[in-house]
Amino acid sequence: MNRPLAARWAATLLNRWTVIVPAVAAVALVLTWDRRLEVVAVVLTGAVLIGAVLAAVHHAEVVAHRVGEPFGSLVLAVSVTVIEVALIITLMVGGKGTETLARDTAFAAVMITLNGIVGISLLLGGLRHGLPRFNAEGAGAALAVVVTLVTLTLVLPSFTVSEPGARFSEAQLAFVAIVSVLLYAGFVATQTRGHRDFFLPVGFDGRTIRPDADADGDGHADPPTNRATAVSAVLLLVSLVAVVGLAKAVSPAIESGVAAAGIPHSFVGIVIASLVLLPEGLSAAKAALRNRMQTSLNLGIGSAIATIGLTIPAIAVASIWLPGPLTLGLGDVQLVLFGLTVVVSILTIVPGRATRLAGVVHLVLLLAFVFLAISP
Repeated sequence: MNRPLAARWAATLLNRWTVIVPAVAAVALVLTWDRRLEVVAVVLTGAVLIGAVLAAVHHAEVVAHRVGEPFGSLVLAVSVTVIEVALIITLMVGGKGTETLARDTAFAAVMITLNGIVGISLLLGGLRHGLPRFNAEGAGAALAVVVTLVTLTLVLPSFTVSEPGARFSEAQLAFVAIVSVLLYAGFVATQTRGHRDFFLPVGFDGRTIRPDADADGDGHADPPTNRATAVSAVLLLVSLVAVVGLAKAVSPAIESGVAAAGIPHSFVGIVIASLVLLPEGLSAAKAALRNRMQTSLNLGIGSAIATIGLTIPAIAVASIWLPGPLTLGLGDVQLVLFGLTVVVSILTIVPGRATRLAGVVHLVLLLAFVFLAISP
């Protein structure tokens, strides 16, 4: 193979990697499904998993560019939440000692989104653009929904007395599941119809940037064609399913590693949430670098809303068939960290400007959460 031909072949592969990687991930999912993997296979599967995450980010951004904000953020948030629910249920069915897995994963997702995704977005946006602006009304409304959802689903079980331990009674669980869905539906209606402007990016002058403006900052405002959007939507679904399936394939190795290191089993929930939320984290970081801080907050806070508003009701329904009890109540350390996160988030949102210091504070809170999960 001569050099020009090899270069063209390599360039073709690079241009089509977003199509090739989901296909490879789907094949890897079939080959690894319900099998015990050796060390080499775990490493290779992990590499394919990362590739599938990157492909999911690309296709989510294509779809988002077509439908515009805030619908684009909803596409990825709902997609990721669906696969998160599937992964949690799969793991809860397959093993013992998983009665707290839904709580651990859901709370880890909240801490990762509110402190990790939001924190890195604030830091990157501040470093690149100084003081990026966002709509405090939209971000504040979203935060209010998150705080209410987490309090109803994860805080209250620690104080109710109908059941022993940090658990809801059947009636309480049904009530919380219903109001969680209602809250999520109300938020989506507000974000997409009632007050859509609150969730659109704003420029340095505080004016809303409309969806038909140059949303990606590269001088090209034309959205992708319907055909390209449809292809990306299908490949996004394939990539997300592969992420969940491959994460399940490597989860025994993760659990074994956590146990061998002497780390509490709850850390598995952090690992699961991190893998599932990686596409949203990368998308939010890229949006922050393009001075679309509101888009980053839509992804971060919106993911937290979707995680609680959809995951907990789905797990509540699945608990009818799942073996063992369902423990949702947070422990004392988690309650303190959540309360501190709420206070810091309010102080971050009120000014309507992103600062590097706020980003650092959020990231420190995330580090504290991870450290205390390892060493409670």
